[in-house]
Amino acid sequence: MLSNKDTCEIYCYDEKKVNRIREELQKEDISSVSQLVKALADENRVKITYALCQDGELCVCDVANIIGSTVATASYHLRTLHKQGIVKYRKEGKLAFYSLDNEHIKQLILIALAGSGAKNSV
Repeated sequence: MLSNKDTCEIYCYDEKKVNRIREELQKEDISSVSQLVKALADENRVKITYALCQDGELCVCDVANIIGSTVATASYHLRTLHKQGIVKYRKEGKLAFYSLDNEHIKQLILIALAGSGAKNSV
């Protein structure tokens, strides 16, 4: 809970800065970033994304084994990641292989892990 000391007593301290940032914010695709973060807000999806950072391409059944789930659960998470443009896939007979669709996603995951203090994150 905020005390009176934690809040401003004026309406706007630096109006020029506020207006400049608001203007810049209007130019950015914040909705896409929000959807990306939302897709990655699940521990299994972060694990999958991290696994794809490590090995480039994985079969759905291998993803299931890595995260300790059923193939159906892994497929669900991979579909969610695919819908958000995080992963892409290719079919080879009855097998589906997934890989990251964007190098920036790899950077995002590795930077987040490094920032969290996780061991062996980079």
